[in-house]
Amino acid sequence: MSETSTISSPATLAQEAIQLLKQLIATQSFSKEEEGTAALIEAFLTRKGIPFQRKKNNIWAFNRFFDPKKPTVLLNSHHDTVKPNPSWTLNPYEPLVQDGKLFGLGSNDAGGPLTSLIVTFCHFYDNPHLTHNVALAATAEEEISGRDGLEMIVDDLPPIAFAIVGEPTEMHLAVAEKGLLVLDCIAHGKSGHAAREEGENAIYKAIQDIQWITNYKFPKVSPTLGPIKMSVTIINAGSQHNVVPDTCKFTIDVRVTEQYTLEEIIETIRQNIQSEIYPRSIRLRPSSIPVEHPIVQAGLKLGRTAYGSPTTSDQALLDCPSLKMGPGHSERSHTANEFIYLHEIEQGVTQYIKMLEEVIL
Repeated sequence: MSETSTISSPATLAQEAIQLLKQLIATQSFSKEEEGTAALIEAFLTRKGIPFQRKKNNIWAFNRFFDPKKPTVLLNSHHDTVKPNPSWTLNPYEPLVQDGKLFGLGSNDAGGPLTSLIVTFCHFYDNPHLTHNVALAATAEEEISGRDGLEMIVDDLPPIAFAIVGEPTEMHLAVAEKGLLVLDCIAHGKSGHAAREEGENAIYKAIQDIQWITNYKFPKVSPTLGPIKMSVTIINAGSQHNVVPDTCKFTIDVRVTEQYTLEEIIETIRQNIQSEIYPRSIRLRPSSIPVEHPIVQAGLKLGRTAYGSPTTSDQALLDCPSLKMGPGHSERSHTANEFIYLHEIEQGVTQYIKMLEEVIL
């Protein structure tokens, strides 16, 4: 019999989440290097008597009374982290509790949401009366949008009715999320000597295109996510001071809303600039869930706010309605001396359970 046969209180579950989070903080888990944290999650589920599956550093499990005739809700978050920036004054791998805060790399993004979802899954694991199956996926490579993360196991999961993706949102309800489109562009000119009227300067051609990118506004604006945002973030040209460059390369970061497909955006840009365009990927699409959805309504009943998120997460890889929500604050992510409040984890576990009870019991 598993430990979860006796239903624990949210406070007890939160303490379990905090203990697991401390272990995760103490174990380096950069993207593509998550073997240690995957092993910790395996050990936690094993102690609970919960069978699981693993592919590379992705771990997933289903509730004890899984019924293929029932719809499935997915609880997903990631256990990889970015590398600590040089401004850290604390040891990023030492889980330090001070003034009600738990400090450590990945504590906020997304260790708090991940461990809160794991213990929430454990809370429902043994319940034979659920109207939905519950699937848990603790996945890798989210921070680099890698192909060996959630994307690797999507086909191993049953059809998902809706998903909760754990990211720090102060437990508010991110009902829509911008997608990401990265375009590498090349402006072409002709080389020549800078002292003579020779050549066609590719930098000048790129500047013309960049001015269009700066000024263009896509007509359709999302009611939750606002306008599409384009930013030129990298530019590179030239080899020496006296040679007119024949190529100029630049990169466009495009934050996409549900108002356009990625293909439509690429075609609009292609029709209006001279440079060649090479999309790096069209995988990270915008995502959303209707405000009328029962899981969103359950959150609104608890006094939470629905909003559109400008950042991208593993929601982009799910072809189902998905809600991004978790304890912690987005502005703490990737910062020096990252932390999460201990009370945020307890509140997060409590809210996850209450919202799911509204929908799956």
